[in-house]
Amino acid sequence: MIIYARIDGDRVLCSAYSHELPRYGVKVGLTNYSAAYCTGLLCARRVLKQLGLDGLYAGAEKVDGQEYHVESVDGEKSAFRCHLDIGLARTTSGANIFGALKGAVDGGLDIPYSPSRFPGYNQASKEYNAEVHRARILGHHVAEYMKLLQEESETDYQRQFSGYIRHGITADKIEAMYLSAHAAIRADPSHITKEQKEVQPKRFNRRKLSSKQRKERVRQKKTHYLSQLKKEIAAAE
Repeated sequence: MIIYARIDGDRVLCSAYSHELPRYGVKVGLTNYSAAYCTGLLCARRVLKQLGLDGLYAGAEKVDGQEYHVESVDGEKSAFRCHLDIGLARTTSGANIFGALKGAVDGGLDIPYSPSRFPGYNQASKEYNAEVHRARILGHHVAEYMKLLQEESETDYQRQFSGYIRHGITADKIEAMYLSAHAAIRADPSHITKEQKEVQPKRFNRRKLSSKQRKERVRQKKTHYLSQLKKEIAAAE
């Protein structure tokens, strides 16, 4: 989400969610790092289109994992600047939230950051390997695990990656799937509003009776009781 503050409360300017990714061809693995990158990219392109800045700031169209910082165009509107709010999320190196950050930056947003928490950054040598990060963005880690598990246990592979198998996604197709999704997001990042369905509410308790209905119910019970009483008296005589 991209949120700005007002005196009377925060306002959501734009939002994007990973459950929108099947529309762009990513139907599985919606909680991994690669999906987080796609979601960040979608949010960036959507807000820039909303503000009319998508033509000026295309971002990093080639996924190479390199550091990218958008620069404002002279004589035009400045690049849209925002800041990452981690909230209660853990700042573990390689966490999905940094995948969303990288996707938003590559999407053309001006967000101050350093690569120290990205996959591929060596804390000891203070060096950043962009190729390692690129591999994570394109799901190479998932593809490698798929191949490894398939070799070790076909049963475990079919259980763990049943969704991938159902959609015909093999280890060799994962990178192409994400690259295709990136292109599709850039082509049309707009939000599609779902049609509101008319839902018939289900009642699991009896509807309350009106005053007239209650009185009629009492009258019927009295009549029934009196008729039963007359029958008992007649039988006794």
